[in-house]
Amino acid sequence: MEPKTNIWIEKDDKVVLSLWRVRLLEAIAETGSISAAASKMGVSYRRAWEKIQECEARLAVKLVDTQTGGSGGGGSSLTPEAVAYVDRFRKFTAGLDEFVSERFEKYFSDI
Repeated sequence: MEPKTNIWIEKDDKVVLSLWRVRLLEAIAETGSISAAASKMGVSYRRAWEKIQECEARLAVKLVDTQTGGSGGGGSSLTPEAVAYVDRFRKFTAGLDEFVSERFEKYFSDI
């Protein structure tokens, strides 16, 4: 047996940040594209875009800048606010898995 954790942040009972959403933002930063990030995350472009829009609406801040190119191409990048939210979320969750594992070991080591 091993423990699993999932943490997210809500505002007005709605998810604003989660590990999955932070990973999506990180994938956008890495790939420079919502489409490529969605593919990397194994979801449709539409689902990725919906989650970005949900986060933006609930946080009341723009998270992703999109550009359209002359031949239909474009790109996406994180806004400074998004970079700050990703950083804060990562700092907030750093060490939680280890903490949970230690607690699990303390209370379930005999199983």
